[in-house]
Amino acid sequence: MVSAKEYLNSKHKEIIDLETMLTSHIAIAPEGEGDGENDKVNALESWLKSKGFTDIERYEAPDSRVSSGSRPSLVATIAGKDDSSRIWVIAHTDVVPVGDLKLWNSDPWKVIEKDGKLYGRGVEDDQQGLCSGVFAALYYLENKITPAHTIKLLFAADEENGSEYGVIWLLHQKKLFRKEDFILIPDGGDFEGRTIEVAEKNILWLQIKVLGKQTHGSMPDSGANACLAACDLSLRLHNLEKVFDKKDNLFSPNYSTFQPTKRAKNVDSINIIPGEDNLCFDCRILPCYSLDQVLAQIDKVCHEVEKEYGVKISYETPQKSESPATPVSAPVAQKLAAALKAAHGIDAEFIGIGGGTVGAELRREGFDAVVWSTLDNMCHQPNEYCVIDNLIKDAITLIEFFK
Repeated sequence: MVSAKEYLNSKHKEIIDLETMLTSHIAIAPEGEGDGENDKVNALESWLKSKGFTDIERYEAPDSRVSSGSRPSLVATIAGKDDSSRIWVIAHTDVVPVGDLKLWNSDPWKVIEKDGKLYGRGVEDDQQGLCSGVFAALYYLENKITPAHTIKLLFAADEENGSEYGVIWLLHQKKLFRKEDFILIPDGGDFEGRTIEVAEKNILWLQIKVLGKQTHGSMPDSGANACLAACDLSLRLHNLEKVFDKKDNLFSPNYSTFQPTKRAKNVDSINIIPGEDNLCFDCRILPCYSLDQVLAQIDKVCHEVEKEYGVKISYETPQKSESPATPVSAPVAQKLAAALKAAHGIDAEFIGIGGGTVGAELRREGFDAVVWSTLDNMCHQPNEYCVIDNLIKDAITLIEFFK
């Protein structure tokens, strides 16, 4: 029988063709002014059927914002000897917008192969994981090998904007997973493929509105400077890193972070003191702290700033996520570590990350999940690329993982 490496090397052109096809079907969420994943998922479903996948289920999460009316996810199944504990490989079909086109050296929606790399939006995030899972499964399908466990390939919608119409919807509406299942998410990793992510920091996003009183720049005493209050608030919130100051070396950085990010335009002229200012924070908090603890401290800081500057502060939390860790001793973690050792002689290293993958959503519901891949970490960047050898290496690992 042909080896996994020989098989995948023979699929070099098909791998590139699949990446090229996927990138050409733009799958951006409405939040990024896109029309969702329907076109891309239709193309992927047709491709899978052409390659011999016969057990494909389609799940449609209703979303009136897109022209199709729904956000589709697919599950392709290969029956195994043991169906009591299935192996899931979860990849997402949506991608982020390209950003400033002037920063790209080529059309982001047309894949270019150069020096062993594929360039284009989505080729690494998350089409590398998608393709490695597909071709690992095809190894069993085309060689008529029955895997030890049933293989489930989940192609999920809406990962880039919180998974409300993807994995979260599937968890709450379809009950696809079992506690005995092995769940792998090839959507994060390092350039060696050594690290296995088993935990995520809690995520808290803040959209903050500071309301004061607009006035002339020469007459600050007649107004309430929302910009000044917002600047002070920003520094005080950032300084919460000194309040929630525990360290955990499972993570890098090994501490909780409170970082100001997006800032909205306030006034049109330099000589206007703004009566409103809007800012955002991205907080990544060690799981030893609950978000209730953090929010209580944020409220305290907001009240202090309100009192000092005579303003009103309100905020929303567009993303708020906390989850337990997958134990290093969990069967899925140990099975993947064994596959890495058998396939490549790699000794796995277990880590935590800043978040946020769908692993957190699964762990919150009581399912052990791990995140792993071999990546150059070009996600969300101009000139995003995927190293073809990384994709093939990951598929070899998955072939071993499926045994």
